[in-house]
Amino acid sequence: MLQDEGVLTPPASPAPWAEPVVTALLVLADGTVLEGFGIGQTGAADGEVCFNTAMTGYQEILTDPSYAGQIVTFTFPHIGNTGTNDEDLESLDAAPASGVRGAVIASAVTNPSNWRSSSHLDAWLKARGIVGITGIDTRALTALIRDNGMPNAVIANDPSGNFDRAALTARAAALAPMEGLDLVPPVTSRAHSEWSQTTWAVKSGYGSRVSGEGFKVVAIDYGVKRNILRLLADAGCDVTVVPATTSAADILAMKPDGVFLSNGPGDPAATGEYAVPVIQALLAEKVPTFGICLGHQLMGLALGGRTVKMAQGHHGANHPVKDKTTGKVEIVSMNHGFAVDPASLPDTAVETHISLFDGSNCGLTLTDRPAFSVQHHPEASPGPRDSHYLFERFVALMRSGKAETAAN
Repeated sequence: MLQDEGVLTPPASPAPWAEPVVTALLVLADGTVLEGFGIGQTGAADGEVCFNTAMTGYQEILTDPSYAGQIVTFTFPHIGNTGTNDEDLESLDAAPASGVRGAVIASAVTNPSNWRSSSHLDAWLKARGIVGITGIDTRALTALIRDNGMPNAVIANDPSGNFDRAALTARAAALAPMEGLDLVPPVTSRAHSEWSQTTWAVKSGYGSRVSGEGFKVVAIDYGVKRNILRLLADAGCDVTVVPATTSAADILAMKPDGVFLSNGPGDPAATGEYAVPVIQALLAEKVPTFGICLGHQLMGLALGGRTVKMAQGHHGANHPVKDKTTGKVEIVSMNHGFAVDPASLPDTAVETHISLFDGSNCGLTLTDRPAFSVQHHPEASPGPRDSHYLFERFVALMRSGKAETAAN
């Protein structure tokens, strides 16, 4: 329960005569202190607190670059019970990198029980420098976020239990809001690279495609997830990943059949300072373009639209979205704290998808150029596979573009 003094107490100790030692804190900017038990990296980290409602895929969530600058609260209580492995990583850099700042978990993490597990979640978090806390009433924290929005906070882990609560509160209160933050530079690629890995299979693991005969796709990396690139490879694309600051001239010089705008973290308006002119130039050349998540928001900005900060965002693998072009409802994976304002878009941008939770925009297509984008994550890692068809839709767009070019 959330007590009057603003302290969320950990569960009672299994031994009623033993006082539990508080070894971790989550200190919100308003002074609320949540007490629990430390896991992962010792020390303190700060960020915006969000909640994720997915029941699986905690390792993929914790390596998704879109969570850079955030502390993730898992609403599902049993996190870590299948351990971790070297395959379920979503950031391109397999080594520890800038990204999620902390993990908030309800139940104590048990020893892993899964044939794919290679390490305990605690050791894995330490290796990646992620501070964690367990023993939190994540339902109460989720309700707080739902009612008041995503707060800034500091998460601290000290096995001795010695905390300067006043200093942690001051640090949380001094954090800059997410609005205005460009968080792409720490998570984007540093150089061009070729991608050939395909999706995972039970008996064989990840596959690989031979490039040279597929559609040439340039993927602009704002914090791209691996499974997006795998599904592009599955769809027969020869994928080249480029840094977020790559110029339109450099991209066009590669003569791509299509351009992909990836997911990523932070405020799209801040990233748009350098990304929007590039996208506008590509759209002007009528290069088939497909955007996901941050890429969708940047597409909206490039069209003259605007983005707005959401109170609690959409984070989970169980969100209903309606495809207005087919009338079908899809269950999708979501991870975003900003949304495109559809009223700000020009008439040439048609809304194709909407969230059935709150009616927010989840997709658009252009009537005068070969481009479309979606707010959700059709690559589904973690999450359902209802939206995999969007990768085929992108291929069909490139196929039409090549046919039109050949005809002229």
